[in-house]
Amino acid sequence: MAFARSLSEARAFRFFSWWRPAALAATLAAATGFAGCSNTLSSGGLSAASVAMPDAGSTLGTGGYKVGLVLPMSATGNAGAAAQAMRNASEMALAEFGSASIQLLPKDDAGTAQGAQAAVQQAIDEGAQVILGPLFAHSVTAAKPIARNRGVPMIAFSTDSNVAASGAYLLSFLPESDVDRIVTYAVSQGKRSFAGLVPANAYGSVVEGEFKQAVARRGGRVVALERYGDDRNKIADVARVIAQSASQADALFIPEGGDSVNDVVAALSSAGVNLRQFAILGTQQWDDPKVFANSQLEGAWYPAPDPAGFRAFAERYRSRYYQDPPRPAALAYDAVSLVVSLVKVPGTQRITNEMLTNPSGFAGIDGVFRFRNEGTNQRGLAVLKVTPSGGQVIAPSPRTFAASAT
Repeated sequence: MAFARSLSEARAFRFFSWWRPAALAATLAAATGFAGCSNTLSSGGLSAASVAMPDAGSTLGTGGYKVGLVLPMSATGNAGAAAQAMRNASEMALAEFGSASIQLLPKDDAGTAQGAQAAVQQAIDEGAQVILGPLFAHSVTAAKPIARNRGVPMIAFSTDSNVAASGAYLLSFLPESDVDRIVTYAVSQGKRSFAGLVPANAYGSVVEGEFKQAVARRGGRVVALERYGDDRNKIADVARVIAQSASQADALFIPEGGDSVNDVVAALSSAGVNLRQFAILGTQQWDDPKVFANSQLEGAWYPAPDPAGFRAFAERYRSRYYQDPPRPAALAYDAVSLVVSLVKVPGTQRITNEMLTNPSGFAGIDGVFRFRNEGTNQRGLAVLKVTPSGGQVIAPSPRTFAASAT
């Protein structure tokens, strides 16, 4: 069984679960999601106090400012492995930025909603003034009322923007940021007419909505937009529809990666579409050996963090823990680093929502980011082009944000 997650979150985590050097391509092809046991709240619900909390290990750091770290430490499969790596990265951030500033209180939520409620309640009862985590959308949903009622901000790691709220901020990579960055870049390169093929699922709904808005904000127009399911025949059908409008478009958006984008590209070619007539646009899911191996996608554009930041982080992580870090480990590192930096500001008694939503943002492993008032985030992403040897940066990540958040 698998942990219950929103489909948009599951697809995003499928990409971010593991670091992707070329040597790990075969392993990555098999790792399609976190394994574990599905858990849901009963109709009557469970109080946080009624759930027994597994031991998540000793506290980290010696500072007087206490911070809860809520992760699915006892979950099976990749979920538990990612949680352990995120705990390691948190410890690493303390070592590099000063463990005397804060004290981390690691709590295991077991990847369940009930566990998240109990973990957050326990951390706050022990004096936590900020909560880092949980990891999954259903856990964030269950736990955020507890933190909000106690006036404790939460910095969570879910990739589902539906669970964001004022006071519950998402540090993860959100599909909306991908779409906005790649559309902005395409317009800067003179592209004005867009076509798109998006999957007919929750992830597709998210990217479709943002795609329409991003194109409209920048004065472009969407001349064709089709949705497809897993059935290859249906992909062929929508490809033929796109082919009828191809002459009106100068950019083509295909947000999925791996086998899915290759299936779409093959269907478009079979429908008579000359892919070289477009700027082909993707998302971070394109950072995949299967995409790099597709000659029809060579030169296509997709957004991602500048890889240099994560490479440097991964080298330090390997030297400390003797293994490669999964991608979410950098999120935990940034969360701890952010709290340490805010606590060190003279006169800081507590971290407030106003501090976290500073429009100037913050610098992290993967570049600059800032939290919006409603709990989502904006990230400064680079634009890369597809080459046979991997992604090549063609537009760098911004180093700063404009003065006001959007």
